[in-house]
Amino acid sequence: MLDIRFIRENPDVVKNACRVKGFEDHIDELLALDARVRELKTATQTMTAEKNKVTREIPTATDKAPLIARSKEIANEIAADMAELADKEAALNDLMHRVPQIPDASAPIGPDDSANVEVRRVGAPREFDFTPRAQWDLLDMNGWWLPEKIGKICGTRTYALVGEAAELQLAIETYVIQKLIAKGFTFIECPSITKPQTIFDAGHFMGSDLSVMDNDVFMLAGTDRCLAGTAEIILNSLHGGEILNERDLPIKYAGFSPCFRKEAGAAGRDTRGLARFHQFNKVEQYIYCTPAQSNEMHEHILNNLCEVMEDLELPYRVIANSTGDMGFNKVKMNDVEAWVPSENAYKELGSCSSIGQFQARRTNTRYRDANGDVQYVATLNNTGIAVPRALVPVLENHQNADGSVNIPKKLQPLMGGRTKIGGKH
Repeated sequence: MLDIRFIRENPDVVKNACRVKGFEDHIDELLALDARVRELKTATQTMTAEKNKVTREIPTATDKAPLIARSKEIANEIAADMAELADKEAALNDLMHRVPQIPDASAPIGPDDSANVEVRRVGAPREFDFTPRAQWDLLDMNGWWLPEKIGKICGTRTYALVGEAAELQLAIETYVIQKLIAKGFTFIECPSITKPQTIFDAGHFMGSDLSVMDNDVFMLAGTDRCLAGTAEIILNSLHGGEILNERDLPIKYAGFSPCFRKEAGAAGRDTRGLARFHQFNKVEQYIYCTPAQSNEMHEHILNNLCEVMEDLELPYRVIANSTGDMGFNKVKMNDVEAWVPSENAYKELGSCSSIGQFQARRTNTRYRDANGDVQYVATLNNTGIAVPRALVPVLENHQNADGSVNIPKKLQPLMGGRTKIGGKH
């Protein structure tokens, strides 16, 4: 969420953020509520002081009745104002949680992904001397998955990899984790079970009613828990309520967890192959830093994912996401997309996001600077790798005519020295 003082002093900037991000503009209503809340607080403080004064005079007064009557009158006025204050503060809190983050001036302005801008392209799509197979054909012919059995046992949008494909997925996860550790990240295996408030504090949902998450989040019936859709959720609250020391920043985490998403808005989309599931695994990069360090950290975690693409020997491109595509809580966002031959297109494998102090205000995560002043930290996140989605370009780009798949050189030590899997080798 934003600082109320910033909203008061920059209403036009905030209104513009609502417009370019495509969210409803509540700013005039919010400022009117804010003014009334401040007025009520001042009034109740003044009346409380008066009531205390009257109360002190009662014991020594010759005629106590008028003072007692006045004390009761003031108490009733305070009670009425306090009731209104509670209602107005709740309404103000709800609107504060509906104000989007201010996008960076460098972000392309547009309503959706059609306004995204390609920043750079690395590597050329492979030219095959045979007709390449789609991922599902490679999986079928090599016996690397069990779509019908798992669908019958577990339901739609579930999967199970078998044999060498499962090994390859584990190798990719392990490689990325080790790479991030070598770059100074602290590795954390994060739980997937959490509290709804923890998800809400990550700033992906608007308003103050937690039920807004019901269409996207798996709630665990009969408990006060739910399933997180990314390790970002847990890592975002890891230092909630703390005051960190500036000299310890940036703090860099590599979180790994199974991720759970309802995908309620994805009906009919990506139903074939390893694309969109209720459960998947992800390595997440997460950064706590000072606002001044944020741009440097954005490039750092973006470059980490780009290096992973190169280590996996994949053609890829970097996208600058438009204001209408970056989401509610982001300052700026870059997607990294890998080339998928069967779709003749680049497909997103990760999103690098600068959040500014938006999440830190929800979790009350702050730091003390060199001058002793306490400020909110900035946070950033980016995918390290998400599987099985990342397997798709790996399988398709590295396939051979016999259905075998070459293993990228960086992964070969984690695959027992093998150079290829599947096919007739």
